[in-house]
Amino acid sequence: MKLSIIIPVLNEENYLPPLLNSLKNQGLKNYEIIIADGGSKDRSLEIAKSFKCKIVTGGLPARGRNEGAKIAKGELLLFVDADVSFSRNSLKKFLEEFSKKKLDVASFLLKPEGNVFFIKLLYDTFYNLPVLAMEKILPHATGAILIKRKLHQKNQGFDELIKFGEDTDYVRRAARWGNFGILKSEKIYFSQRRFESRGWIKTYLKIVLAEIYMTLVGPIRSDFLKYRYGNYQKKIKYAFLFLKKDSFWQKFFKKNE
Repeated sequence: MKLSIIIPVLNEENYLPPLLNSLKNQGLKNYEIIIADGGSKDRSLEIAKSFKCKIVTGGLPARGRNEGAKIAKGELLLFVDADVSFSRNSLKKFLEEFSKKKLDVASFLLKPEGNVFFIKLLYDTFYNLPVLAMEKILPHATGAILIKRKLHQKNQGFDELIKFGEDTDYVRRAARWGNFGILKSEKIYFSQRRFESRGWIKTYLKIVLAEIYMTLVGPIRSDFLKYRYGNYQKKIKYAFLFLKKDSFWQKFFKKNE
């Protein structure tokens, strides 16, 4: 069964090579990689071409994923954010688990880049454990989604009018038509750049607000959260003192891992 990997991109020259290299090291044979470019001004397209990726014109992430899916040849679609990466051979495990569980659509557990114990604890406490607890009630997806192509078409793709949380909206709609599950055989590496560039507290509160809104009201089609795709250039200090580089707490957690 062929796998089509679709990656929406906007100025991702720093993150695209690690992702594409991690995909290259999966030992897969029957697959293709499609880059949906939203108008990159850096070396993103040059890098994509060097890895022999197919390239389509994208836009915001929802549109990019939809455009990529239109030319996909695979029976399975894997939508991946550009700042995600996979450990060696993990995709094989994911595909085997997907088939064994007879899933039609799936999302993934996350682990942070780097080796800081406290950040790992934050990911498990505030994302992995909650989404596992709500797996069959309120599906969630961040970073990557694996789905059968027929279900993607039945689901009418991603809603391009949504301003924030279009990936979670997508799997919740897809779960009405097919069997949804969270793949647990491995975790995918997830970048902290959203938190580092926009602030840990501010970003987390925005995620919590979005979750409440989506649960009680519905898809977020207004721009009240002021999400800006690809706007990660400016770095700011961590909101938490104990997460600062070379702080006492970071050294303490590293020492006691």
